[in-house]
Amino acid sequence: MPLLAIVIPLTTATPLMAFTGPTLSLFLLAREWRHIDWRGVRVLIFSTIAGIPFGLFILKRADSRLVSLLLAAVIILFALYGFFRPRLTRLQSGKSAAVFGFFGGVLGAAYNTQAPPIVLYGAFRGWPPEMFRATLQGYFLPTGLAILIGQGAAGLWTAEVLRIFLWSIPVLAAAAGIGRLLSSRIPPGKFNRWIYGLLLVSGAVLAMKVIF
Repeated sequence: MPLLAIVIPLTTATPLMAFTGPTLSLFLLAREWRHIDWRGVRVLIFSTIAGIPFGLFILKRADSRLVSLLLAAVIILFALYGFFRPRLTRLQSGKSAAVFGFFGGVLGAAYNTQAPPIVLYGAFRGWPPEMFRATLQGYFLPTGLAILIGQGAAGLWTAEVLRIFLWSIPVLAAAAGIGRLLSSRIPPGKFNRWIYGLLLVSGAVLAMKVIF
């Protein structure tokens, strides 16, 4: 999302990512659906759906420069969290899931970046890696579809967005295969540092583009 926002307008990048997100989730869930904590993800899904109208309002009504700066800030903070991994207080119950899910809905509808609040929630809950990956994809598929429908109702499904998405499907399929290959060849710690480094750079470049 931050890479797209550097080269195309947010009103095009956001619905384009909304189309690609559920598509990728389908690829990933084919292997890992058995590890999903459905009971834990249910509250996250419904609270995310509740936050979607607020995110759509931000995307449609707020100043595009301010929205881009907020997106850059979210990405940079998330990348810094990934680098330093501060020790977090463990949440013993899922009572706060609705709060994290709501902010995921706002960020997802506005910027297609619903991941940071949900990743933080999983870290607070101490999900093991297999459950973490599978539960995230189990969350992203239904919420991604809800965000996609909401953006369509808001008039963001333009002919340009649909054209770019259709052209991107073969690239997505190839990229998913390459990603699986890389994940098996590169040590997880090093791979994660590369990903967070890319996020940090792309967030910084997006912020500089808006400022200068």
